[in-house]
Amino acid sequence: PTGKGRAKYRALKLTCQVCPSKPKCCPNADARSITREEHEDARQVARDLAKTDEYMIAMKLRKKVEMLFAHLKRILGLGRLRLRGPCGANDEFLLAATAQNLRKLAKIFPAPQQLSKA
Repeated sequence: PTGKGRAKYRALKLTCQVCPSKPKCCPNADARSITREEHEDARQVARDLAKTDEYMIAMKLRKKVEMLFAHLKRILGLGRLRLRGPCGANDEFLLAATAQNLRKLAKIFPAPQQLSKA
């Protein structure tokens, strides 16, 4: 370990000299040296999970939710809460979410046309 969240692995010079892959592996060095991050195992688990079908489904669902939050922040101006405390934040967020849902509802069900008397 190097003390900076990394571990350094080195092969023995004798091991590398007899290896048939030495010209490709480490042509300019006497032996192979590999540096590995402390959290590389966790990163590999995340990379493996990202290749699954469940991950793709979760990302599609997440995109829908994140787009709603982006709309709240940009269009409805909820980038910063004006009311303080958990109750105030909850009330403000519920009002903004209600406004967002009413906008969606208005797009689905347009207002009925009024007949003009002639």
